This record gives sequence, C-alpha cells and structure tokens, in this order.
Amino acid sequence: MSKREGTILVVDDNRSILAAVEILLQTLFAKVITVTGPNRIKRILSEEQVDIILLDMNFSAGINSGNEGLFWLSEIKKQNPSMPVVLFTAYADIELAVRGIKEGASDFVVKPWDNRKLSETLQIAYRSAKEKRPPRTPGQADDGSDIFWGISEAMQKVRLLVGKVAVTDANILVTGENGTGKEVIVREIHRLSRRNKYPMISVDMGAITETLFESELFGHTKGSFTDAKTDRIGKFEAAGNGSIFLDEIGNLPCHLQAKLLTVLQQCSITRVGSNTPIPLNIRLLSATNRNLEDMVRKGTFREDLMYRINTIHIHIPALRERPDDIIPFAGIFLEKQSRNYGKPELQLTAAAEEKLKRYPWYGNIRELEHFIEKAVIFSEKTIIDADDLEVPAVASNTAENEGSTIEEMERKMIRNAINKHNGNLSLVADELGIARQTLYNKIKRYEL
Repeated sequence: MSKREGTILVVDDNRSILAAVEILLQTLFAKVITVTGPNRIKRILSEEQVDIILLDMNFSAGINSGNEGLFWLSEIKKQNPSMPVVLFTAYADIELAVRGIKEGASDFVVKPWDNRKLSETLQIAYRSAKEKRPPRTPGQADDGSDIFWGISEAMQKVRLLVGKVAVTDANILVTGENGTGKEVIVREIHRLSRRNKYPMISVDMGAITETLFESELFGHTKGSFTDAKTDRIGKFEAAGNGSIFLDEIGNLPCHLQAKLLTVLQQCSITRVGSNTPIPLNIRLLSATNRNLEDMVRKGTFREDLMYRINTIHIHIPALRERPDDIIPFAGIFLEKQSRNYGKPELQLTAAAEEKLKRYPWYGNIRELEHFIEKAVIFSEKTIIDADDLEVPAVASNTAENEGSTIEEMERKMIRNAINKHNGNLSLVADELGIARQTLYNKIKRYEL
C-alpha cells in the first residue's frame, strides 16, 4: 500500500504485543483496532468495516494447542467468508498453521516476528482481498519471488529456516535428492540476503575438470600455462561482494578439497601463475545430493571442509516424503505447460490426481514437471484422466527399494534412462535434468 488505507483488526491476549503491533501497523493502515479477547470479534465485524484480521492462535492461559485460533478462524469465515485472516502464533506450530491455511487463512506469521515480514504478509493479504484475487497459499512466496514452497509441514519448516538464516552471512549447505529444488532454495537464500545487489556465481563441481579447477575458480595470469593468453579472473573473484554457489560439492576429489579449504580458511585466492593473494568478501552456499557424513567416515570427504561449508544445514525432503505437495506442484506445471502448448483449458480429474499421489517420484519435482509436460503434449481432450497418465512401473521389490541409498537409487535411475534411450546421452541428460558433463561424471563414478 502506497498510503495508509483499510482497517485491520488485531486479536491477541498479550497487551504488550498489541501495543507493539499497533505502533507498527499505524504506518500501514488507516485504522487499527486491537482487542485482547476473541469473543468480541463477531460484534466488531458487525459494527466496523474491517478489511483484514491478524488473529492469535492461543488465548487461554496454559493452552498452546492453537485450536482456539482455528475455531475463531472458522467463526470469522462463517460470518464473512471473504475476510482475509493472517494467523499469529508464538509456538511455530507449522502443522496447525498449514491446517489453518487449508481452512481459509491467508497466511501465518510466527512470533517473535520480523517487522518487515509481518508488514509484507499483511499487505499482500489485504491487496489480494481488495483486488478479489485468491490470497496466496503458504507455499507461494512474496515480495517479488516466483518460488513455490509447497503446503506440506516439512516445506513450511524449510521456508521458515530459509527466512531466518538468509539475512545472515553464515555458510549454508543444502542437501537433498536430485530434482528436489536445491538450486531454487539457494537462489532464494541469495535473493533474501544482504548481498542480493551483488551476483551469485554458480559452479557445478561435478562438471568442472580437475586440470582447470584452480584456473576456473581462482583465475590465472597471462602466460601461466599454455593457452593462457590473457589474465582471467576466477569464479570466486567474479562473485565480488556477492555469493558463490558450489553445486554438487560432494563430487569434488579429496586433493581438490584441500585447495578449496585453504581458500576458505584464508579468505583469499591466488591466481594461477601469481604470488599475490587477493582478499575475498563472499558468502559460500553449497549443495549436494550425497551424504557427506558417510563420505567423511569413508575418508572420501574432508571433515574440516564439511564443517567449514556446513555452518547451517538445510535438507530438502524428497517429494514422496511430502505427498501433500504433489498435486499443488502438478497444478502449477499443468498451468505452465498448458500455456506453453496452447491448451489453456486442461484439467486433472480426481482419479488422475490420486494416481499422481501414489507414484513415488524418485526424480522428485523435476521428474513430475517433465511428466506433466509430456501429458500436456499428448492430451487430446480438455480433461486429463488417470488412464491418460502412463506413470512408469514401480519396482515390486519394495524391501530392496527401502534399503537403497540415494546413490544406489541415482545409479538405477541413470542406468534405466540409458537403457530407455539406447545410450543417447543427450536424451538421458535431458530426461534427468542435468548437464551432459555432470552425466559423464556420474557414469564414470558409478562405472555404468
């Protein structure tokens, strides 16, 4: 809102919180009404032209279940179904907050709150209601990002953690299976950071060749080796005051890990062919689909490097571990691909959605998106039913699957894709959503 407009009702039993929130919101809304008890909500709604409500989830002393907030949310919606309600909870109960979203809340804010975040959340909910757009779900990002978090409890916890650590300068390691969206999360961390005016330079550690490692990352001087015809800055130097993202860091050989560790410890790089150190002011973001702790135990990853890159660890759960997110993601991909292929009326039936939910999606979000794209391409009707979805057969030996490691599942996926495309590695890389060089490195690593 460019100017103060609208009326907000704040309901919280803590008078200190009410006073603090009132001061903040007076700069955003034309009128701020505060009450300590929910019993007055209905009367206020009948007497005042309220545009949005900030509703606490707990009122009775000693009761922290959040059910009171859900009850009063229901009562508000009975009286005014279109009223935007943002839930306010001190207990970070994401499961209840997500349940509240499903029951009609616009969003939620966790106490202790960040003033900027609270202001943005309320303004977005207010504008959505005013413009009669559907309010965003908790999976939808705000303030300029197009990231979709999902509605599952697991991803809401990730969302809160990202918001909390992004504004720091801590080194962050993001882990998760292929296709879970690790790079998307890393880019969101950079976007929310204080370094977002500077670049984020990405390096695929699985694709970079060992002979060019130092030159690519740290730069070189003219004449330092054959073909070094000019001075060249490396990725670290190019990041300037921004962030450097080391993707697939688990694929880095041990002898190169030592060189990376030295740079991180000294906060400086030295170009190949030079003796002059160049100081660094970067933030380190890393990602891997491998279990670094297992690699440390096996001696294939340096323990000191793991601790250096892993100040904060964010794990992205597999899509099959958060089935509530499958259909929302499928809906987003269906809308996107329907536009791309000129089929804007396509819809999934309930049976089709159920079929999607039953499939384990070992390729995660990336596999789901590719699958939906193919379904759109082959669709001949406006409705996509279960029979129209040819999901790959799931191995019947569930005991074997459950005992598989991420590496073993990845090896099977690559092997199956190679067999499917008769060895055409370009098609294999496209299906798996990875670069050809990364595919070559994985084929070499898994001896396929």
